[in-house]
Amino acid sequence: MTLKEAVARFVKPGSNVGIGGFVNTRQPIAICHEMIRQGFKDLTLSWQSAGLAPELLAGAMMVRPDHCSIKRIELAYWGHESFGLSPAWRYVAERGLIEVEDWSNYNMSARFKAGAMGLPFLPTRSPLGGDIKNTSRTKIIDCPFTGRPIGLVPASHPNVGLIHVQAADMYGNCVIRGGESTCAEIAMASDFTIVTCEQLVSHELIARNPEDTTIPFPAVDAVVHVPFGGYPGACRRSYYFNGDAIREYLGLITPMVKGGSADGLKAWFDKNIFGVETFEDYIEKFSIKKLLADQLVEFHNDERLA
Repeated sequence: MTLKEAVARFVKPGSNVGIGGFVNTRQPIAICHEMIRQGFKDLTLSWQSAGLAPELLAGAMMVRPDHCSIKRIELAYWGHESFGLSPAWRYVAERGLIEVEDWSNYNMSARFKAGAMGLPFLPTRSPLGGDIKNTSRTKIIDCPFTGRPIGLVPASHPNVGLIHVQAADMYGNCVIRGGESTCAEIAMASDFTIVTCEQLVSHELIARNPEDTTIPFPAVDAVVHVPFGGYPGACRRSYYFNGDAIREYLGLITPMVKGGSADGLKAWFDKNIFGVETFEDYIEKFSIKKLLADQLVEFHNDERLA
């Protein structure tokens, strides 16, 4: 189905939305653009480590709170690695605009794994080693087998998972290259899953190497072909980061943390999301030379022969 149809059908007010990818690699950017265009209300966002996807969703809430709102986030890390921590998170957290439940990367992975397995929780010693047990719903019990303390982390069951992959067939069998980033667990744990893909390929091609299928079709409810669907983030074997575009966007939010004007951020959203009909229209705003250059950098970084 189209991206517009998928978002309208599966993202509802009050939904718990699971975000795939890792930091700014394979983030579901195209899906987030469409969510912002359509508007969303009182969402809970759940992810392991993410960057641009929640930065866009939170930025939309900052400039259009009547149109977009986030109620709660459950996360391990929200930032951009070499591009800095998230200014949007600092803005919404310091002003008490959202609830925050803090976990570690391993804990969030375990929570999605529990959801994917149909279990209410998973036992792990990880929360015992720091303050996570004090910032989350971790329960500490005495293990019935060893008598030692053990932490129980609750399953995460998003209402809808948002995943971007390198390739998929029309049924939703997905191939992920590079880090899988608990995307399979998010898809299996979610009531519904929207997948965007760089390449929409034949089922026959996918079936030639079934071991390459990272996410199987029963876990997917919508498949949308969106080349550059994770841009300006990176997508392994497809394109590298557009650092200038990432820094430009973050630079519009950072002054707002200290009480600066929202005019620049509003203008960005009006130009790049509200002012266009589709994600393809947004991608057209980049020069073909820049897109080809970012593809070439990634191809040079890929040690696999074509």
